[in-house]
Amino acid sequence: MKLMRYAIPIAVLAVAVFFFKGSFSKAEAQDIQKTIVENANTTYEKAIFSGGCFWDMEEVFQKLEGVTGVDSGYTGGHTDNPTYGEVSLGTTGHLESVEVYYNPHIISYDELLQVFWRNVDPTDSTGQFENRGNEYQSAIFYMNEEQRLAAEASEKEVEASKRFDKPIVTRIEAAAAFYKAEPEHQDYYANHPYMFKMNTLFSTRDSSLDQIWGKDREVKISPKQPYAKEFNKAEKLKTLTELQYAVTQNGQDEPPFDNPYWNNTDEGIYVDIVSGEPLFSSKDQFDAGTGWASFTKPLEPNNIVLHETGGLYSAVEVKSRAADSFLGHVFKDGPAPTGLRFCTNSASLEFIPKSELEQKGYGEYASLFK
Repeated sequence: MKLMRYAIPIAVLAVAVFFFKGSFSKAEAQDIQKTIVENANTTYEKAIFSGGCFWDMEEVFQKLEGVTGVDSGYTGGHTDNPTYGEVSLGTTGHLESVEVYYNPHIISYDELLQVFWRNVDPTDSTGQFENRGNEYQSAIFYMNEEQRLAAEASEKEVEASKRFDKPIVTRIEAAAAFYKAEPEHQDYYANHPYMFKMNTLFSTRDSSLDQIWGKDREVKISPKQPYAKEFNKAEKLKTLTELQYAVTQNGQDEPPFDNPYWNNTDEGIYVDIVSGEPLFSSKDQFDAGTGWASFTKPLEPNNIVLHETGGLYSAVEVKSRAADSFLGHVFKDGPAPTGLRFCTNSASLEFIPKSELEQKGYGEYASLFK
């Protein structure tokens, strides 16, 4: 959280050292989401796609709501632990691919498939757009029978659309070992925005696909959570206190040790004060000694959005997804199992005791407290 303006200089220095120790560098911040997913209560699923340069495909899937992480890598070949150089020679049989981690309760595999088809040329067997070579072929690697059937059905749908005047040659195969690419190829679009933008400008990928798909190029992801489509933000904001509004809408931090949840020991969950989306569980709450409600992880990772903040002490800002409410910050000085500290404002939260979960529509979380 932000430093207290009224603190005496020595206290400010002490707090500054504490926060600096817990701050994130840009590279470390990119691993937060993966740490959260690995320790989440929610069951996530995987999908593997190949569609030319994995830099492009990583950016395509990473921005989707419900996708919690995307790794660039190699799969479909016959060599163990291939390098980028080896794959580029075209002798390993591997394709540049992306492994997508997603929450099926937020985005479906069918929707991922729709996104895939709108970002590849499925008629090209020797590459994709400017990227030429066998390693750039398009492919869908299914993880199970359900994904196989869905992939084959989606292929028939694309063929029936008559959008392409050549046969569909995209491979649909069972997933094999996926080898994560070197660190410099991960999050390339985010780590090298200028180079990625220049690469996009000189590519015919978007212009070609925009011409083929037109207004249908963008896939509309249907909301699957009740709060995402039922709450009226404008009306709800009118019911907030002055402090709740200042915190959630203007990013103001409440005073430490003078808020209702910093030392709450009751069992239950915390939801967004505006939308009602589930955010944190008392099971993951701990006393960080800061005077703000602290958690090791979110209850529903897809319900939070992380934003890097600049300044002297780099941190990661935490907001709710549906309501875009400011919640607080996350630091890397928390306890096991995540090593994270989600430092939140009580004014952004509403606590639902375990005894009221069923009554207030959060019955699915009651089993956490049995």
